[in-house]
Amino acid sequence: MTATRQVQDKLALPATESGKGPQPVVLVHGWTCNRRHWQSLLDSPPQGTRLIAVDLPGHGEAQELPLSSWTVKAQAQALVSALADIDNPVLVGHSMGGAVVLEAARLKPIKAVVLVDTFVIPYGDLDEETARQIETPFQDNFVSGIANLVANNAGPDLSEQEKQTLEREMAAARQDAMLPLWSDLLRWSPNAAFTEINCPIHAINGDLVGEAARARCDPYVTEWLQAGTWHFPQMEQPEVFADRLTRVLKSCG
Repeated sequence: MTATRQVQDKLALPATESGKGPQPVVLVHGWTCNRRHWQSLLDSPPQGTRLIAVDLPGHGEAQELPLSSWTVKAQAQALVSALADIDNPVLVGHSMGGAVVLEAARLKPIKAVVLVDTFVIPYGDLDEETARQIETPFQDNFVSGIANLVANNAGPDLSEQEKQTLEREMAAARQDAMLPLWSDLLRWSPNAAFTEINCPIHAINGDLVGEAARARCDPYVTEWLQAGTWHFPQMEQPEVFADRLTRVLKSCG
């Protein structure tokens, strides 16, 4: 079911809902991505769950939705506003979406947070020089930067056609919104969220997450490895991902 979730007067986040059950599970995509990237899971929702996949401001069908600032925290505030009528959800965030749901969990009571390959970039451990090295190619040539990102992060289980579609969708995102959001994300740290959040935090990771990120997350996060995947485990191995997520949800009670 396609719907919208109200953020403020005359503004709404596009959403797709699937499944029936007592537990709402909110699916949040990554930077330049959209809710379609959860489609396999939406087609076969885990038993007992109500899935809600949203497009964040500036992404997908919410490209024209304005924000006062293009930051991780502003994305989280918009998400929390859109979920005002949803009690005790599980928040699942892929890539940048993981940063967004961690910040959202600081603002709203949450049953659990699930990070999906969020720390493929070791957020909180990037110095300014490294952050600039990562963001500069996108500032110089956004489309080329996205092409390199997909080539280096979309695993071999995705077909060439799927990779081309992914690249095309990501490259079509609003550059005036995505570039400042990318800059903010690269300088974001999870430390405040890790220390303030009282709910369980889980991570479903592929093979690209490095040891520095694991060391930072280890005191706070329970990791579930999805071996053989790169940065898009929910798209590369959708059935395995669904199994991992189902097990995570069961562990949360």
